[in-house]
Amino acid sequence: MADPYEEVLDGRPLIRGPINGPHELLCDRLHSWVGETLPHNSALHLLRRRSLVKLRPDTEIRPDLALMRRNDPRLYLAVEVLQNSDRHPDTVIKKNILAACLVPRLWIVDGRYQNIEIYVTNGGHFRLETILTVNDVLSDTALSGGRYLLSDLFARRTI
Repeated sequence: MADPYEEVLDGRPLIRGPINGPHELLCDRLHSWVGETLPHNSALHLLRRRSLVKLRPDTEIRPDLALMRRNDPRLYLAVEVLQNSDRHPDTVIKKNILAACLVPRLWIVDGRYQNIEIYVTNGGHFRLETILTVNDVLSDTALSGGRYLLSDLFARRTI
């Protein structure tokens, strides 16, 4: 179980966590896939899990997965993996902040319902592009057409 951590959302500190094992397993799998799929010459850079990202003076977030542009400090993709006990900050507060900051893409990964909501920025708001389920394939043009079977992402932990 990962330790609690702090985010600052619109000037208000928020303690998150502790993070449970199923959440971390999804993060492990996503980081591994993105790390393997992102081209070496990409204009994007994969940050370490829950790296601090300062969106504006009063807002510091720690996405479960983040892709930053290499040539400037702007966030391209934020990925939030939901925990059953702590959904509101990711699905409402942070989603609104990320949209206002014109972050181009947001993935919200829900292990309980085994789906991923894919959002794209649309003039300061997010537009839901699609909802992928366990039978679908995740891909993103920034990842050179890499494809991830969601049945593999959401597979039960094996020993």
